[in-house]
Amino acid sequence: MKKAKTGGLGRGLGALGLGKDALALPTDPPPEEKTETAAAPAGIPAELSIDVIQPNRFQPRREFDEAALEELRESIAQHGILQPVTVRDIGAGKYELIAGERRLRAAKMAGLTTVPAIFRTANDAEMAEMALIENLQREDLNPIEEAHAYQRLLTEFKLSQEQLARRVARSRSAIANSVRLLRLAKEVQAFIANGVLTMGQARPLLALETAALQREAAEYIQEHELSARGVEALVKRLAKDPNALKKSAPPKPEKKPDLFVREAEERLTRSLGTKVRIQTGREEGKGRLEISYFSAEDLERLLSLLTTSADGAAKEDKRAALRAFSTQKFTV
Repeated sequence: MKKAKTGGLGRGLGALGLGKDALALPTDPPPEEKTETAAAPAGIPAELSIDVIQPNRFQPRREFDEAALEELRESIAQHGILQPVTVRDIGAGKYELIAGERRLRAAKMAGLTTVPAIFRTANDAEMAEMALIENLQREDLNPIEEAHAYQRLLTEFKLSQEQLARRVARSRSAIANSVRLLRLAKEVQAFIANGVLTMGQARPLLALETAALQREAAEYIQEHELSARGVEALVKRLAKDPNALKKSAPPKPEKKPDLFVREAEERLTRSLGTKVRIQTGREEGKGRLEISYFSAEDLERLLSLLTTSADGAAKEDKRAALRAFSTQKFTV
């Protein structure tokens, strides 16, 4: 098997126009590889029948958002395809898609029979590079698809994490953290891919030694809606005692903020012109009210405001009592 060149990644970016600093792929094939389509001017699109375009074998995406495809279909039906797809000639009048699968799918949905296409020459290694890079640059992948894409680039193109980080404009730690997700149990990876768990919730599970324990923890996290900090506490418990969840009663779900309390805080903050915090107590309807002040003058202002309001309320109560007394009827 021919070894892939490590320098191909930059050329893949340039071929797609995904990076202004990337090197462009050669646009003129060797004389013996020239076909009828090779005569088209480099970079100038030509109409190509959809029926002769085959999907990209190296496409890393597994899922395509149906709602987003429908929006793109409507746009294409109204305005046409604004950005051509990119293909390579594979002989016998057939072409393989390099970039633009969403556009091609939406064009088919819109009933188009041809699409504008730009022709490139690329071997299989370069095809794989460009397909992966396009999706990474466009952020079209879920975290697990992205992790697989990074891993494939690292292994097939013999890149170090530092080299890959430079090529895809990510930090080395971001690459490392992403690839580490592939060490999680398959069920946990599925939770991440489907958006059931966030990366912040899932990453601490790597500290658990077995796939079974990772699965158990992931299900517990989902059931009890733990935050990332709650997950870290759970993992520490399980690291000390793998049977901790079976032995102890589950903790109470994290208390969600009371909308009435939050609204009361906002109203008091506006009325008093300072920060106000309400802490609810364990008993229903009880809690603590904290009013912040930031200078002696601020305290004096608040004291005057609150006592004036209290005095006014007391006077109003007295007036109300007198009115009630004067309207009472007495019998002898």
